[in-house]
Amino acid sequence: MSTNSRSSTILVLLFVGWSSAQQFNCPEKNGFFPDPGQCDLYYHCTKGVAEEKLCPDGLLFDDSNPSHERCDTSVNVDCGDRTELQEPKSTKGCPRANGFFRHYDAGACDRFINCIDGVPNELPCPPGLVYDDSASTCAWPTESIRKDCIQSKKDSLEDGFSCPEGEVTLPNGRTQPHPTFPHPEDCQKFYICRNGVTPQHGSCPAGTVYNDVSYKCDDPENVPGCENWYEDEDKKAKKS
Repeated sequence: MSTNSRSSTILVLLFVGWSSAQQFNCPEKNGFFPDPGQCDLYYHCTKGVAEEKLCPDGLLFDDSNPSHERCDTSVNVDCGDRTELQEPKSTKGCPRANGFFRHYDAGACDRFINCIDGVPNELPCPPGLVYDDSASTCAWPTESIRKDCIQSKKDSLEDGFSCPEGEVTLPNGRTQPHPTFPHPEDCQKFYICRNGVTPQHGSCPAGTVYNDVSYKCDDPENVPGCENWYEDEDKKAKKS
């Protein structure tokens, strides 16, 4: 492209931006206000005169407070009807210069890419979660739109235990992040489901048993069916 052509292009872009700003009516004399159609475009109004401004590619204008000039990721900004965006400035691994994106390896459901100024950074999801690009966050596989990330077979222990689906609520009403379940034959033992999906063995300290009502280790006398657990175990040990 010749010098004259580049100069002409710059002049056209400057004119378009100046024209858009001239057409924008400031809701108030001073402040930062969103473009009605484009989510990463906004205007700085000073004494009723609008100056057009554009967020970095991949970030969106947060219009929650007219006194603050803030561009943020889609996780934190609700664009509403402002569905238009600037042309993407893509680089290798980054569909846009900034933001959170699906990992370029289709099988890497538990990882995602955080792009900062066009530089990709790989990040992991917490255990058991997958990256859901519809919400730009990590989510349970069953709650994500990524049906390709739902495992057809659950992880299970050697005794056949696998984590049941659904949340477990504690007596205080809170959801148990790592729910526990009683062992069917051993009062002292129990199962732990890390993040609700990954099973592993657990065991109470000597002299206590697992209480499946309080979801914690307790005195045997407080757990129906396990009151004499250690007495019975001692008898078995003596016989053997």
